[in-house]
Amino acid sequence: MKKILIIQTAFLGDVILATPVIAELKRIYPIAEIDFLLRKGNESLLANNPNLRSVIPFDKSKNKFKSILDLIKQFRHEKYDLVINLHRFGSSGIIASLSGSKKIYGFKKNPFSFLYTKKFGHSIGTNKHEVERNLSIIKEFGAVNKRRPELFPSEEDYDIVSQIMNPPYYCMAPASVWQTKQLPKEKWVQLIDFYNQIGTVYILGGKGDQAFCEEIISETKAKTSINLAGQLNLLESAALMSKAERNFVNDSGPLHIASAMNAPVTAFFCSTVTNFGFGPLSDNFKVLEVKEPLDCRPCGLHGYKTCPKGDFKCGNNIDLGLINEA
Repeated sequence: MKKILIIQTAFLGDVILATPVIAELKRIYPIAEIDFLLRKGNESLLANNPNLRSVIPFDKSKNKFKSILDLIKQFRHEKYDLVINLHRFGSSGIIASLSGSKKIYGFKKNPFSFLYTKKFGHSIGTNKHEVERNLSIIKEFGAVNKRRPELFPSEEDYDIVSQIMNPPYYCMAPASVWQTKQLPKEKWVQLIDFYNQIGTVYILGGKGDQAFCEEIISETKAKTSINLAGQLNLLESAALMSKAERNFVNDSGPLHIASAMNAPVTAFFCSTVTNFGFGPLSDNFKVLEVKEPLDCRPCGLHGYKTCPKGDFKCGNNIDLGLINEA
């Protein structure tokens, strides 16, 4: 293999969980030129990755059809030996299928997989991690079954966060796109109040999370936590999380950043379950979820904007076990 293209145009967590495929392909084919197609806005995640030749953004928000045609034209010119599509939806399937590659591998769930050279199963709820599902596509080439994702913050990223580090410190990422995947606000307040007594607490998130994070801090006793939501880029956040005493996250992107940095992490699973295959991969991890069985849980792969039953027991009934975490 001389030229390989990997496609994963979903969200940032999905891109992180695709990095083991990059690493394994480079291990198996050390002289191969590997490119990666992702959703525009996620490019910084793969900055400094030594196993990639280039990272190609796919802008889905503006003139999507033209963007698809332009990418197909670009990829046909590259003449890839192998295209691996880890995304399971239509637009990526069209791009992969018309890429002109000698081999096209991907998951059966993609509506255009009938045009692939080989297609593979992707089963949710079997306790197989997404990393394992991704690596199964390249198993025939000698890939391992499982390995940790990886990110590569630069020296500058570490230098920037070193200026604000005040050890011992804890990182918390309270926001999620899906309300039912988000630990309730009052529990984040309890966590902050506890950890403020033994160290510095940094609150992480995107620009859109700033107000929510500030609201949480305003309800804490000391109100001294530092709101970094929207202040750090993804790799700067990764650098900060890597040195934390512990990171606290929902079932969302920051969980996978912690895994990629092998950072100590406690992950809260409310409406979703680890059986879906998106749990933490750090050596030092803990999953906290409701102890009693709920007939409504899990209520969906991605959660909902609000609890369908109105009581949100899967979040409200989580025991934080604070003393055991310290």
